[in-house]
This record gives sequence, structure tokens and C-alpha cells, in this order.
Amino acid sequence: MSAVSCFALLCAAFIVKHVLADFVLQTQWIWERKESLSGWAAPLAAHCGWHAGITAIIVLVVVPRLWWLAVIDFVLHAAIDRGKGVAVAHWRIEPMKEKRWWLIFGIDQGLHQLTHVGFAYLLLVARQSSAIAA
Repeated sequence: MSAVSCFALLCAAFIVKHVLADFVLQTQWIWERKESLSGWAAPLAAHCGWHAGITAIIVLVVVPRLWWLAVIDFVLHAAIDRGKGVAVAHWRIEPMKEKRWWLIFGIDQGLHQLTHVGFAYLLLVARQSSAIAA
């Protein structure tokens, strides 16, 4: 498989992962509480756990020695989502009803996808270096 095809496949896997963890697997408890001013830690951790878990599956299939990317995903996802929650609360933005919320949501989603492109690149480079060493 060419490097471009492999990179595209990895990006697609991370897009599917993101849709699953951010939308399909997100419960009402997570969605309502992860961005609250209080009581946000447990639902945010549960949400980021889904992201880290699915990232771990992708990484363990492709380059198992990079298992720690799942931990990085947990931390980065938590920081991005908490930042969104703090911004929305600070500016008293009503979710989904104000243009500012959609801007913040778009930045949030863009940062998550940028993270995934970085993970895909790291996996590609590690996979290629493993193939060369073998």
C-alpha cells in the first residue's frame, strides 16, 4: 500500500473514531454535564475515555508500540473540550442557539481533526520506519 493510501486510510479511521466517540457513544449525561461549571470531571473523563479507547484500538492494530498515543488523545481531547466549556460559560453563550457557539464548536471540531491528522502522520512514519528496519 502506498504511503498516501495508508495515510488516507488512517485519517478515515480517525474520522470514524471521532464520529463514534463524539456523537454515537456520547450519552445525555456526558453531553449535558461535560461542559458544566461544576460536576464536569466525571462525564468529561468518560467522554475522553471513549476517544482514548478507540484510538488505542487503531494504534494497536497499526503500530502497537505507539500505545501511548491513546493517553495523549485523552489529554488533548479533555483540554480542547474543557476549553470549549469554559469559553461558553465565560461568555454566557447558549449552546446551539448563538452564532458564537457554532464558531466555538467549529474550532473545537477542527482542533480534534488536526489532532487526528497528527496521529495518522505519526502512525504512518512509525509504520514505514518499522518496515525499513525489518
